[in-house]
Amino acid sequence: MQGILAGMRVVEGSAFVAAPLGGMTLAQLGADVIRFDPIGGGLDYERWPVTASGASLFWAGMNKGKRSIQLDIRRPEAQEIISALLARPGDDSGLFLTNFPARGWLSYENLRKSRNDLIYINILGNRKGGSEVDYTVNPASGFAAVTGDPSDPAPTNHVLPAWDNITGQMAATALLAAERHRRTSGAGQLVEIALKDVALATAGHLGNLAEATVNQVERPRYGNYLYGAFGKDFVSKDGKRFMLVGLTPKQWQAIINATGIAETVANIAVHQSIHLETQSQRFEHRVLISELISPWFEARGAPEVTQALTKAGVCFGPYHSFQEMLEQDPDCSEDNPLFDWVAQPGIGEYLAPANPIRFGTSANLPALRAPTLGEHSEEILAQELGLSAHQIAKLFDDKIVA
Repeated sequence: MQGILAGMRVVEGSAFVAAPLGGMTLAQLGADVIRFDPIGGGLDYERWPVTASGASLFWAGMNKGKRSIQLDIRRPEAQEIISALLARPGDDSGLFLTNFPARGWLSYENLRKSRNDLIYINILGNRKGGSEVDYTVNPASGFAAVTGDPSDPAPTNHVLPAWDNITGQMAATALLAAERHRRTSGAGQLVEIALKDVALATAGHLGNLAEATVNQVERPRYGNYLYGAFGKDFVSKDGKRFMLVGLTPKQWQAIINATGIAETVANIAVHQSIHLETQSQRFEHRVLISELISPWFEARGAPEVTQALTKAGVCFGPYHSFQEMLEQDPDCSEDNPLFDWVAQPGIGEYLAPANPIRFGTSANLPALRAPTLGEHSEEILAQELGLSAHQIAKLFDDKIVA
């Protein structure tokens, strides 16, 4: 089975989240992504979470569907191999994705000597090339200041590396856009994406920067309340927590119907002139609404809550740990075409996702395992560069390749 990007060849030099995720996105769509690492593994090869034996579940998760070659990248012979992989002729080659510094032998100017139409996607920390990661970008972007318990003066960092994830997807988009431009113009180019710029752009897209500029106010924290409409978490009689959202009129009406507060809401409108028809009104009176709804949850166990909310068409979700999600959510199982059980060497079998994009005509690839480090070194040297068995053996003997 071949994915929609079959025939495309991407060389990836990466570590941590954004760049590996960008390459994996392309690999899961059918591109041949060749990741190179230093012998023994790069900076992220042992990153947590790990198994009891120390095998990185993170590394396996971020490199599904790729091919792996490990080289001593400090040596000119190894650098020439990477340049040769990028220099391969063809419209679907000459594509490089990296978050390594674009200088020295890895500079755009140097690598394009072997292929003038090289497309080079470089992920930066910030626009000036400084070192930034998700855990420094997020607090600087304002989001940590509005996250967490309103009664706690300390900012709250989220666990999800959101900017890494968005940047990785944008890197894949950038590569596809640049590749299309090359097809129409014949020109390659250097494309830069800064992690901090992605966070700043997102703050702008969501209206956060405009809010600060136009309204001249600092947004306070609202904890688990949904900002600008009604949404809140509630606890059932047996201690299970659910998130309830009434963003649209239909969602709000479903909540009223399910929890039996329609008459009370109508009486409040008549006798207290408190109206809850609009998003802003529901947000303004969020505490009152929560007080009306809480007793309904407190009187029911989780199964009854789930059944009633589902029947009424309420927009809600249970709070799950990762373990609970695996055990209880049918969407996180083989019942969902997104998932397959993969046998990962050195780790074992576990449920792994394919690409969540589902094409109607083109083939959707199943979940693929990650390579072992250097698994395809010999194959790549032979098939992609046409080296002889003697030449390959010498590279191994000289510890240039492993």
